[in-house]
Amino acid sequence: MPVKTFNPTSPSRRQMTVSDFSQLTDKKPEKRLLSKRSRTGGRNSYGRITVRHIGGGARRKIRLIDWKRDKDGIPARVASLEYDPNRSAHIALLVYADGEKRYIVAPDGLAVGASVVSGAGSDIVVGNAMPIDAIPVGTVIHNIELKPGKGAQIVRSAGTSAQLMAKENGYAQLRLPSGEVRMVMLRCKATIGSGGNNEHENINIGKAGRNRHLGSRPTVRGVVMNPVDHPQGGGDGISPIC
Repeated sequence: MPVKTFNPTSPSRRQMTVSDFSQLTDKKPEKRLLSKRSRTGGRNSYGRITVRHIGGGARRKIRLIDWKRDKDGIPARVASLEYDPNRSAHIALLVYADGEKRYIVAPDGLAVGASVVSGAGSDIVVGNAMPIDAIPVGTVIHNIELKPGKGAQIVRSAGTSAQLMAKENGYAQLRLPSGEVRMVMLRCKATIGSGGNNEHENINIGKAGRNRHLGSRPTVRGVVMNPVDHPQGGGDGISPIC
């Protein structure tokens, strides 16, 4: 998806880039697949801040994603590609042959109107999900389970993918985006293809206000605080460089 730039009408506008969302469907999210997102401001049940630099931000709702892909053998049509404010990748709305609707993370190359299916007998086509045992060695995959039936836990963000390196003794060797080679049980499911929205890594936030929209609050260094506020505070005019 292309990256949109702006005329330098201000110092922040000069650097800021956004995705143009040209490939997404212009529609509201499916209401039955939305859930309320509680906002803690980084506070625990006692009201004390346990995670700093969290607060504010635009109001958002959780999109219920089908991480398990457990409707085996039932074909589904991609009805729309949508933006999800809770993750870097885009999501796709699937409408199954029996009428049920579910969201999945949209892989790169999945288009509206395409057909996807899950299960061991599925074709090696982008968007199809199946046990790793049924996937040929060398295939690029994402949305990978670590425990059979638990749902995808790794390789879920935009532009990420893992490669199936080998299969032996009930385990598969996967090369993850970090370069790590991990052993995963062959009964675990994975989705063919790589995560969509590859241009996400090229997005430049551009200004502090945009980070506030995302729910991030300012970070203040300890060395510029007073001794009462931080162990590294104070110094009688002498401050270490850090």
